[in-house]
Amino acid sequence: MALQRLQANVRKILIFYKIRMKRVAAMRPSFFVNSPPFLDMLLSIFVAESNPKNMRTKLILFLLLAGSMLSINSQNKSNVWVADLGNGKYKNPILYSDYSDPDACKAGDTYYIVASSFNCAPGLPILSSKDLVNWKVAGYALEHQVPEDVFNKPQHGNGVWAPAIRYHNNEFYVYYPDPDFGFYMVKAVKVEGPWSEPVLVKKGKGLIDCCPFWDTDGQMYLSYALAGSRAGNKSVILMSKMNTDGTKMIGDGRIVYDGHQGNETIEGSKLYKRNDYYYIFAPAGGVATGWQVVMRSKDIFGPYEARTVMQQGGTKINGPHQGAWVTTDTGEDWFLNFQDVGTVGRIVHLNPMKWVNDWPVIGVDKKNTGCGEPVSEYTKPNVGKTYPIETPAESDEFTSNALGLQWQWHANPVAYWHFCNPLNGGWLRLYSYKVPDNYKSLWDIPNLLLQKLPAPEFTATAKIRFEPTDKYIGERAGFVMIGYDYALLSMENTKEGVVLSQNVCLKADKGGVEEVKASLPLKVKELYVRICFTGGKNTQFSYSLDGKSFTDLGASFPAREGKWIGAKMGFFCTRQNVINDGGWLDIDWFRVEK
Repeated sequence: MALQRLQANVRKILIFYKIRMKRVAAMRPSFFVNSPPFLDMLLSIFVAESNPKNMRTKLILFLLLAGSMLSINSQNKSNVWVADLGNGKYKNPILYSDYSDPDACKAGDTYYIVASSFNCAPGLPILSSKDLVNWKVAGYALEHQVPEDVFNKPQHGNGVWAPAIRYHNNEFYVYYPDPDFGFYMVKAVKVEGPWSEPVLVKKGKGLIDCCPFWDTDGQMYLSYALAGSRAGNKSVILMSKMNTDGTKMIGDGRIVYDGHQGNETIEGSKLYKRNDYYYIFAPAGGVATGWQVVMRSKDIFGPYEARTVMQQGGTKINGPHQGAWVTTDTGEDWFLNFQDVGTVGRIVHLNPMKWVNDWPVIGVDKKNTGCGEPVSEYTKPNVGKTYPIETPAESDEFTSNALGLQWQWHANPVAYWHFCNPLNGGWLRLYSYKVPDNYKSLWDIPNLLLQKLPAPEFTATAKIRFEPTDKYIGERAGFVMIGYDYALLSMENTKEGVVLSQNVCLKADKGGVEEVKASLPLKVKELYVRICFTGGKNTQFSYSLDGKSFTDLGASFPAREGKWIGAKMGFFCTRQNVINDGGWLDIDWFRVEK
């Protein structure tokens, strides 16, 4: 009996490690390609062992081996984009994903980026890094957007605009603007949370791109800009005092810089102090075509003198601007900024920075003009140590009881939209949810589970199983690439049975509707679906019954960005009518590869 109990316990331990290694295998397939068969072999050896002492010895050796393998390879490493070149250099972008309007701060030995998230939830993604090149998603500062009755529906292009993150008095502060409601603040002791509920710092329409600053005398300030679409004015930077705890602006603030002549559309301000100068870092010239401006003054309310410190120049990197200045413990200065590449969105670059006569120069200033050009490859920052390669997660084996941090909904989520089941290898279930009464396309639905595109070229494959309710028609589930236009591969329960179709919707933001491009009857419930993404926009859908041989369905589709965000890919499960229960879509795994 003792031997049987030991064998049963060993079997449980091996199954646990098999699930864990399955998850790591999705991140490092080249290393773990044979890990499940390897564990199956060990399981058979242990079960066959008749000597308890030998079994215990083998178990200890196995646990040491497996634990070592898991700890060494626990960092996620993308199969499609890695900025760290492994030779002491890096390539830009450091994040080939839509982390737009980045701001950054440093706490201890760790750097943090916060990005805008617009209508997506959870919002305010925060990434962390030890060396400014290798990043992971650490969490989100905003679980639900407020007012909730507004953001329970998709609000494309609205919501969280350019935020700012600061570490002050052992707390993280994130200030973010909502151009229709005003400035909000959330704070936390750890970026992983919990975060406070949003506090409305300043109510108003057209207020954007706020950044807090604590002066040496303890006074707090907030710099910000205006959105012409709401305020009727733009291209100016404003400044206001704040109360002691940073929860209210004092007065209405005042304009400290006017960029209408020479630096039009100036916005995205970031406020710093160095050598008795107050500095405002701000982008100008527009999202895709702009340049980076820095203003300085010895009085925080000005007057400010301005200088362009980085622009495209002779490079292929358009609109290098809007971001954050950070300093390493070794005294190096660096600047994180974005580049708008269209379909994929606004991707993040890292540029060297130096000071010349109390002016920053960002990038490489080949002509000694005081204005640099962005780098495509450069020596990694000296942070005093060397850290392993790490990238934000893309693939998902769904072996956790919570959604991975790579996933966001298209509006405030509802708890019963999904179920994460980590048992038996793990899977994710999306329940069918009724489309809105005014439904025209997927642009209108909140329960889109999506993630950012990770590179200009990749293949994304998922193993799915569709279980519609037999007595109802119109339930539908599938795989989508969505922006202003979108395309999908769906399984729909019709009067004739389940149909697999490839559909396209053009101008979804303008009320466009789907058109079926190709379809066929489907006799199975389980399917492999794939997107092949090439050339930064071209999307080809295909399917397979065995996971080995894939067949294209429909023609290649030119993906487009969405409203202020890049195109996104993911899953949906909907129904047309109000019923007391419905079907679902099970996703066994989702893998991003070359």
